[in-house]
Amino acid sequence: MARHLITSALPYINGIKHLGNLVGSQLPADLYARYLRARGHEVMFICATDEHGTPAELAAAKTGEAVADYCARMHAEQSALAAGFGLSFDHYGRSSSDRNRALTQHFAGRLADNGYIAEVSEKQVYSINDGRFLPDRYIEGTCPNCGYDKARGDQCENCTKQLDPTDLIDPRSAISGSTNLEVRETKHLYLRQSALKGRISDWIDGKTDWPILTTSIARKWLDDGEGLQDRGITRDLHWGVPVKRGDRPWPGMEGKVFYVWFDAPIEYIAATAEWADAQGLPDSAWRRWWRRDEGAEDVTYTQFMGKDNVPFHTLSFPATLIGSGEPWRMVDYIKSFNYLTYDGGQFSTSQGRGVFMDHALEILPADYWRWWLLSHAPESGDSEFTWDNFQQSVNKDLADVLGNFVSRITKFCRSKFGETVPQGGDHGPEETALIDALTVRIRAYEGNMAAMEVRKAASELRAIWVLGNEYLQSAAPWSTHKTDPEKAAMQVRLGLNLIRLYAVLSAPFIPFAARSMLDAMGTTDDAWPDDVAAALTALPPDHAFAVPDVLFAKITDDQRAEWEERFKGVRQ
Repeated sequence: MARHLITSALPYINGIKHLGNLVGSQLPADLYARYLRARGHEVMFICATDEHGTPAELAAAKTGEAVADYCARMHAEQSALAAGFGLSFDHYGRSSSDRNRALTQHFAGRLADNGYIAEVSEKQVYSINDGRFLPDRYIEGTCPNCGYDKARGDQCENCTKQLDPTDLIDPRSAISGSTNLEVRETKHLYLRQSALKGRISDWIDGKTDWPILTTSIARKWLDDGEGLQDRGITRDLHWGVPVKRGDRPWPGMEGKVFYVWFDAPIEYIAATAEWADAQGLPDSAWRRWWRRDEGAEDVTYTQFMGKDNVPFHTLSFPATLIGSGEPWRMVDYIKSFNYLTYDGGQFSTSQGRGVFMDHALEILPADYWRWWLLSHAPESGDSEFTWDNFQQSVNKDLADVLGNFVSRITKFCRSKFGETVPQGGDHGPEETALIDALTVRIRAYEGNMAAMEVRKAASELRAIWVLGNEYLQSAAPWSTHKTDPEKAAMQVRLGLNLIRLYAVLSAPFIPFAARSMLDAMGTTDDAWPDDVAAALTALPPDHAFAVPDVLFAKITDDQRAEWEERFKGVRQ
């Protein structure tokens, strides 16, 4: 048994996430965690809501809530949706936790002690009416490049040009709309990433097994242009982790908070501490996952994220850990994903274009979505969600292949032998050939799952389901029963055991359906099929089972057309 630490990129707190967010990190991380647990490994699967920064304050202001209340409410909503999709986190934390506050301040103090923090004076826009400095996204105005009148202080959404707040024409506060602005000098802390470039580069050089997508992005930020730049880690905001040097005040930093991208990755560690607290366990319980000097030397740490998060996880967070001078567990493997697009365009949270997690669960059970998203995961390039493709995949893979097999064998057994596993008959050449074919496919499936090749694993799993259908079609127990009832009993017994086998193998992808299959077979035996022949005798003769309800209903053309129309425009 090995020990595996798995973290998924933290979803931001400002609203319900869409399917593209889900498949880019949390869902494939859950697939991997479920698989490793099924193989008997010790797994710590951690995620949390990312709650600090400008967008959280703006979102709360729109709803009229205090930002802390807004974040608490949205954390509860995101937690419920995660559970609805079967995301099997050991803990789903909050970056606003006391644990994260203390750890973030600890890391900042260690970095400062080691000479990796610089105090930098810079000019920022100050709103006199609001009585505060305005971060880039709090400033709106007209883009000097294209004339768009709602450009933000960091970028114009219309022409994508990168901007500084002082570039904007007729700038105004995004909070109050006030144009009573002036430029003032303020002091901020910078993480001296440039001083750590050599150590980070050497560390990345050692990751020869990382996906090309991950290393290419890291190398681009590390080497292109002027190379790795120092990065501001504080902001003039009210909501966030207060700036302290460990547990001591930081002179000149009063009223400031740490930048969200400094404290968010630290929440991986903090959320593990939150897990220990929730379990009533001592600090040693979480530190054995994170401190190499306290037991984490034998941990394999894997991160899952969309490609937009790669720079922070390959450069900034490693700089924090390395610069601390402490023996923290560094990531071993980063599984990064491209984007999922929606029907020829982008998902849009603001415009409600595409399918969001809450609406997805309103119209279909989670396993329908889990299967399509994972079997179409954007690994080698971007993937596109279309309703036609979704309908075809659900109907062909889930309904026609897996669901049909379960329905045919259970209903036939009930009609000829009753609702117990029938006795009689011995395996012949056909059954031996099936076991051999299954063994080859299952070993390939295991290899793909271990390598986190998500689409290849889904393809192998479907091929395993197909083998059962092909066997059933060839053996034709409904015909065999007329001339050789004992042989038919053996064929049906094998088929019922295949249902249990399919439940075990399919659980990482479609956990709810897998549980239904095991329940129908009247068993809690979810042992992994290391020996396929033995696994196909797990349900003995006379073992009681039930004919399950329809495992997967087909999506009709009318449903597809209705959903296509519903999710093309503004979120209702």
